[in-house]
Amino acid sequence: MTAPTPPVPPFRDPRLPFADRVEDLLSRLTPEEKTAFLHQFAPAVPRLGIGAFRTGQEALHGVAWMGPATVFPQAVGLGATWNPELVRRVGDAVSREVRAMRAKDDRVGLNVWAPTVNLLRHPLWGRNEEGYSEDPKLTSAIATAYTHGLRGDHPAYWRTAPVLKHWLAHNNETDRSTTSSSVRPRVLHEYDLRAFRETVEAGAVAGVMPAYNLVNGRPNHVSPYLAEHLRTWTDEELLVCSDAGAPSNLVDSEHYFDTHEEATAASLLAGVDSFTDHGTDSSRITGRLRGALERGLLTEADLDRAVRRQLSVRFRLGEFDPEDDPHAATGAFDTPAHRALAQEAAEQAIVLLRNDGLLPLAAGTRIAVVGLLADECKLDWYSGTLLHRSTPLEGLAGRFGARQVEFAEGVDRVRLRTAAGTFLHVPPAEDAPDAVRGAEGALDPALLSGRTDLPPLTTDAAGTELALADWGEGVLTLRDPGGRYVSVAEDGFLRASADQPGGWVVQETFRLEPHGSGHLLRHLGTGRHVCVSADGVKVAEQEPEVFELVVAERGEDAVARAAAAADVVVVVAGNDPHINGRETEDRTTLRLPGHQERLLRAARAANPATVLALVSSYPYAVDAADLPAVLWTAHGGQAAGTALARVLAGDVVPAGRLPQTWYADDADLPGLLDYDVIGSRQTYLYFEGTPLFPFGHGLSYTSFAYGGLTARAEGEAVRVRFTVTNTGDRAGAEVAQLYGRAVAASVPRPRRELLGHRRVVLGPGETAEVSIDVPLSAFAFWDVAQDRPRVEPGPYELLAGASSEDVRLRTVLTPAGEPALPRPVAADGLAPAGFDEQSGIEIVDRTKAAGDAVTPVDGGTGELVYRACDFGTGVAQMTVEVSGGGTVEVSLDDGPLLAALSTATPTPGPYDYVVLGAPVAAAGVHDVRLRLRGPLRLAHVGFSG
Repeated sequence: MTAPTPPVPPFRDPRLPFADRVEDLLSRLTPEEKTAFLHQFAPAVPRLGIGAFRTGQEALHGVAWMGPATVFPQAVGLGATWNPELVRRVGDAVSREVRAMRAKDDRVGLNVWAPTVNLLRHPLWGRNEEGYSEDPKLTSAIATAYTHGLRGDHPAYWRTAPVLKHWLAHNNETDRSTTSSSVRPRVLHEYDLRAFRETVEAGAVAGVMPAYNLVNGRPNHVSPYLAEHLRTWTDEELLVCSDAGAPSNLVDSEHYFDTHEEATAASLLAGVDSFTDHGTDSSRITGRLRGALERGLLTEADLDRAVRRQLSVRFRLGEFDPEDDPHAATGAFDTPAHRALAQEAAEQAIVLLRNDGLLPLAAGTRIAVVGLLADECKLDWYSGTLLHRSTPLEGLAGRFGARQVEFAEGVDRVRLRTAAGTFLHVPPAEDAPDAVRGAEGALDPALLSGRTDLPPLTTDAAGTELALADWGEGVLTLRDPGGRYVSVAEDGFLRASADQPGGWVVQETFRLEPHGSGHLLRHLGTGRHVCVSADGVKVAEQEPEVFELVVAERGEDAVARAAAAADVVVVVAGNDPHINGRETEDRTTLRLPGHQERLLRAARAANPATVLALVSSYPYAVDAADLPAVLWTAHGGQAAGTALARVLAGDVVPAGRLPQTWYADDADLPGLLDYDVIGSRQTYLYFEGTPLFPFGHGLSYTSFAYGGLTARAEGEAVRVRFTVTNTGDRAGAEVAQLYGRAVAASVPRPRRELLGHRRVVLGPGETAEVSIDVPLSAFAFWDVAQDRPRVEPGPYELLAGASSEDVRLRTVLTPAGEPALPRPVAADGLAPAGFDEQSGIEIVDRTKAAGDAVTPVDGGTGELVYRACDFGTGVAQMTVEVSGGGTVEVSLDDGPLLAALSTATPTPGPYDYVVLGAPVAAAGVHDVRLRLRGPLRLAHVGFSG
């Protein structure tokens, strides 16, 4: 007799809704199993047939950290395409590679931590390469496209589950886990939340990752905004994954909580569902969770809420329906289509910044390709390993012919001589190859050597001749004759062993420090100096060696010779993404590093026909006025060199556009930690100076004309139409941009703000109609008096053109809007952070759980202005809720001091508030001015009859 088939548990029944199946499975888990699920590495539950699961697979511009994969341009380069359709296809390709790689290696996760939607507010941010744009509209358009590609188009099952990084207001690496971003309500709602909100509302986001920093004095990992905002934007269960180590930071570096049990409980209650901490060791997190449960800080219902969100994502990924998962067989890896897409993306990411007619280059042009990046295909921290490789040198030699291309890298050729008169000898690692060239490269070895008229670098009795490159601020790399970078291994010895600088702590960077008549050589990874001893060359805590730098040749001399012999010079300059600006390290200047400026000057002096090709993760302030042509591209992935060559040759008409403002000087920048884009006039939205190149800028090899701008209100939207005509003799793409501005705003509003854009491809003489629907809500600002968005009545100008400054067409729209209303302070009092203007003030946390307060910066003096406050028929009493010690002074309009309220003695702690009162007499509508003196927190201002 055949045994009966056991019934299928409901959570395994694909006919049931996901929500019902999640609840069934949740009911079968024990408290211990639920607790274990909350660490990044959730264990299997064999008794239920559930496999292990981990959150987190890096996929910013390709599958990262898991070996070879298709490498697409950096995120800021994808932003420069201004092409959501292309970026959606990139996301689709990445998700297919994730699936294909997971089929062979179950360490590859389907919960992908991408994209980064932090706005590129400040170009000195070290992680500029990871974001898309300084503008929330463009950022959300690109991020939405990428997440749709990552998600796939099946209505129920997702190919991968994207998590947005990093929530919220995160633009500094300097002290990133202890600094607080002071973000007033207008900036919060009009700027920082927008990119997240519009992407989440588009329906392809599985969750978010909080950032390391604090916002308004409260760590993002216990932010009430997760519940108040994020989870109100969608009906989907969103998964919130902590950043690595951030749960421990709440106690260890931020000192926000006294115990890890309190911190873990507060994070879970705020909305964190998965804890990324202590690598694969889950015991500390699960121990803290158990401790929080035992202390009554958490309940099992709190665990359920987080586990429910995790399971919702796992069901959507098809984990429990392997036979029905439509994506189980959709993996594709390194296909011809993916290679072609990587090249297409690299081509579209290139921005032509300046051109006096030198470009495109004609066939037969003799080209000198020079610069520290001329024969490099650099990766960044979130890249996969290259399967294919194309450098600018390789691309140009392949396109124009190797005999037409001369190469000079521009490194300084040096030896280091000790005080004893011997030269430093750096051995290769025992397993190092004879030479390092990357994944591919089939050019003439003489061309690849970096010089054709001097002997190659050598290692002999006179020591090792090294290729020295200064990447800025004295940060050096040294390379041996075989192309290997000098590195320091765990044993402290120097060896020529690395293909490229890299790693979380880069071991291939040094600094020469003047010392007497010579130099000390400091290794930056360890902070120690290089010593020479009987057992070899190493870094150690002992008497450092004093070296004499013996220069065989300056890089600018080699560049000048190559430039003088060519028809055109292409100077390839920029950054190494692992050096001077990356995760954990902000930049200090917009200037091009001095070494590279010398190479550029040498090339320009030797040959006026000089093209500057900037390959970088961020903007530079360069002297471009006397250069006939300038291009910029982010590091373009595996096809970077081919793409650049095709644009220089005119095979591709450039159509990239700048996703952020390029400033002319460091003096144009606000402080890195000043997050008030309105008050300090940041980004193209508010900047009143003259940029080097404006937001949205990018030239073409053809020309375009605009015409026929109309705008008509249709319900809750405005339909804008205009035409674009290709007036040149080449086919090309134009990125038509639509901006808006409030003409007579009552509060500071953007000079112009992107409302939409369209990328149109046109043949010579061809015309296209561009139609953009703009919701009326796009004209709103956050009214701090009403604590909600409001469209102000009055005229709004619509501007159509080729960049934020290249406006071709204008028209005026006058929506009905809503009139301003005064603040009802007689009834509600004043929320201190809802000010209209401030100076010397920062926003801090009112309590650890919720609310805002304000305090003078560094305990000094600060001022606040609240416009149009309505005291009704009159008030007679004022109260302030404060902690700390100091004085609150109040006046109306520009009148005399009305009252001063001071604490007799400072309160014990920052959250120990006291209420102070004073008689006042006010009626009607007035501006309220508050002056805060001393280290106090102001949590509320009240008025009563």
